[in-house]
Amino acid sequence: MYKFVVVFVYAMLLAACSSAPHYSSETSSVKVTGAHADLSDTQKVKQILNQQYRDWNRVQHRMGGTSKKGVDCSGLVYQTYRTKLGVNIPRSTEHQSKIGLKVKQKQLRAGDLVFFKTGLFTRHVGMYIDKGNFLHVSSKKGVMISNLDEPYWRKTYWKAQRVL
Repeated sequence: MYKFVVVFVYAMLLAACSSAPHYSSETSSVKVTGAHADLSDTQKVKQILNQQYRDWNRVQHRMGGTSKKGVDCSGLVYQTYRTKLGVNIPRSTEHQSKIGLKVKQKQLRAGDLVFFKTGLFTRHVGMYIDKGNFLHVSSKKGVMISNLDEPYWRKTYWKAQRVL
């Protein structure tokens, strides 16, 4: 029984994005846009996501963070949708995974949310760009672009949702 409790507590400590608290950022490094982007305009969404990557490249991971002082995976998605695409979405990975429409991996387009089961109780989220590439936050490397065909992401891929 003791080993089970230790494993459970350890797993909960590793629960990264799926249960991270929200740290508000009064010194947010981005401004909220009043404009709502047309999410079906994949070229425009690609441009926005690539610019977001250039602006946030290597910002370090911080549990619950939503600013350039540190951000977690769902925080980057939340900030990008809110400030660059003009769409309010939930803050947590769990709630983000329930919005929009489920999309098959073969039908992904720029802006779709891609989800991964990275542990027993942990989930990870990123934003699809194109050609298998997605924008996300690595706990070790910070904000970066990875590819769905990389072995780790292929193994942990869970689902995708299209925000409407």
